[in-house]
Amino acid sequence: MNRKSIIIFTDGAARGNPGPGGFGAIIIIGDKVTELGGREAHTTNNRMELMGAIAALEYLSGKEVKDITLYADSTYVVLGMTEWAARWQRNGWKTANKKRVENQDLWERLLSAADGKKIQWKRIDGHKGVAGNERCDEIATAFADLSTSSRQAAPKLYSGVLKNYRIRNILNVS
Repeated sequence: MNRKSIIIFTDGAARGNPGPGGFGAIIIIGDKVTELGGREAHTTNNRMELMGAIAALEYLSGKEVKDITLYADSTYVVLGMTEWAARWQRNGWKTANKKRVENQDLWERLLSAADGKKIQWKRIDGHKGVAGNERCDEIATAFADLSTSSRQAAPKLYSGVLKNYRIRNILNVS
C-alpha cells in the first residue's frame, strides 16, 4: 500500500431510532492503524453512520493524504456523497420532493471534511464477514450500549502498528 494511500472503514448504530447511538471508524495509513469511536445519547442510525465518516475524515485533517478508500455499509452515506449531496446543494438543501434534507448539518460537515481529498466511496455489505466492517460495528454498538448512568467503560480503541493489530485480515474486503 502506498504510504499516502489510506483505507477507512466506518459504521454507525442506534438503539432505537432515535435512541442512544454510537459510531466506529478504522483508519489504516501505511503500517499504522487507528480506531475511533463515539456516542450520542439521543440520535438516529443515519446520523451515526455519517459521524463515522466525519470522524475519520476529520482525523485526517492537516495530514498529507493522497488517495482514500472509504468502506461503509451505509447506502445513505455512499450514495449521499457520490450522487445526492451535489444535487441537494444546488437545490438549496431540498430533496427531489422539495422537502428539507434530513441531517443537513452533518452532510455539510462531511462535505467540508471531504473537501480537497480524493476519496473512493465504496459500499460493502454489513454483517458479511468483512473484518473492518465487523470491527466498526463492534465499536459502534459498544458505544451505543453505554449508559450515561452506568459504570460500563467505553470500548478500548486500538492505535498502533498494523502488525500488532488483533484483526489480522483487516485489509481483506472481498
